[in-house]
Amino acid sequence: MPQEKLIFDYSSPKTLLLKLSGDWRIFAGLPSEKNVALQLDAHPEIAKIVFNLSQDLKWDSGLISFFRLLIRECTSRNILIDREALPEGLQKMLALALTVKERIGPSKVAQDRSFARVGNKVLQLYYGTVSLLDFLGHITVSFGRLITGKAYFPREDFIYILQRCGVDSLALISLISVLVGMILAFVGAIQLQMFGAQIFIADIVGIAMVRVLAAVMTGIIMSGRIGASFAAELGIMQTNEEIDAFRTLGIDPVEYLVMPRLLALVIMMPVLTIYADLMGILGGFVISSGMLGLNPVEYWDHTQTAVKLKFLWIGLIHSFVFGVIVAVSGCLRGMKCERSAAGVGEATTSAVVTAITSIVIATAIITYVCQLLGV
Repeated sequence: MPQEKLIFDYSSPKTLLLKLSGDWRIFAGLPSEKNVALQLDAHPEIAKIVFNLSQDLKWDSGLISFFRLLIRECTSRNILIDREALPEGLQKMLALALTVKERIGPSKVAQDRSFARVGNKVLQLYYGTVSLLDFLGHITVSFGRLITGKAYFPREDFIYILQRCGVDSLALISLISVLVGMILAFVGAIQLQMFGAQIFIADIVGIAMVRVLAAVMTGIIMSGRIGASFAAELGIMQTNEEIDAFRTLGIDPVEYLVMPRLLALVIMMPVLTIYADLMGILGGFVISSGMLGLNPVEYWDHTQTAVKLKFLWIGLIHSFVFGVIVAVSGCLRGMKCERSAAGVGEATTSAVVTAITSIVIATAIITYVCQLLGV
């Protein structure tokens, strides 16, 4: 076997002859991109590259990588490459390698101009908004079909999703709500004890939990537990092309997959919010009567006096809006998921972040509207 497996032959005018021989399964000895560029720089008159292959040439992916590097370098210099002398198998593998787009690494992204990055972000925001509006419109049409009795989705799956959104979430909601009620009681006691008005802890805990906190905490819990689950389920179905199969069979995937999840969450969120109200008030009651020495009957009477029916309705409005937000965020990210394992993970993360951010924004808007209405 000769020591030099690749020889640059410049004997012909304007033509570079590459002689290849030996065993190319050994990766060592492959010229680097820098060496190839130096060879071509030394002979700027070269306009064409041809090959002279030995009969016993053996090759693997290392040679394909070298040819890909060579073709890229020659394309930038307008140098023609004659591939006819290459083995048929090598030509096919090389064609496949050239069709794959090169991934843009951090170093190349860093070289992009600032206005290009801003433009990309604006386009992403535009297409994201259009996609959201299209998805909401599709849901509206499906809901209209549901009202008229024309919608089709499996009732068994709907009952199962109701169970996941309801009974299966009670333990976590109970824990978080009780702890939030205890925290409110402790925080209120620190200030109210200065004035000897500890009994108003009942007002603070009751109004805060019923009006907004129970709904917000329930929405955040459901976004992390159920919204992420919706995104992962639909994302895996998108990756496995099951959603495309539904469309091929003439089944609307939004009506079949999204509607039962949206309905289940919208139905269960107000119920869970009422349950969280009770658990939060119970947490405040335990701290006030057990640690702060307040009369339990007096605490309960103050709670009934402070918590108005309108506060309960405001909390239920919050919960309804949060249910729609969590369901739409999870299902939208799942339906728009890229068909890869990484895409499923990104869709799940994006669903949770989108839902929690939207919940905070919606809370601020509803609170401001209630302030304007004087409720």
